[in-house]
Amino acid sequence: MTLQRLEPQLLALSQNEKAQAIQLLSQSLGNPWRGIQKTLGVCGGDACIGSTRIPVWVLVNAREIGISEEQLLQDYPTLSASDLANAWFYASMYSEEIALAIKENEEA
Repeated sequence: MTLQRLEPQLLALSQNEKAQAIQLLSQSLGNPWRGIQKTLGVCGGDACIGSTRIPVWVLVNAREIGISEEQLLQDYPTLSASDLANAWFYASMYSEEIALAIKENEEA
């Protein structure tokens, strides 16, 4: 299949379907955020620590309310210090995404 033949189908997708297609394509190119994954159907598609269901926004929110990294590592024994470093870096690059996720989950 060529992009030229695929283009009309892509343009006919809903906004939500287009966003999902973009996410799928970007994942197929490889994950530039080592240890951070976004998977459709897992935690609402939010960025999570790889191979877990721990969203980055949860960790950022915890840190913002004063929970230390040491406490996070105790509370989430599957996490490593490098997982937290990856989460902080991802959150710094996508601060608006993380802030929106925190806001949406506070309202839920």
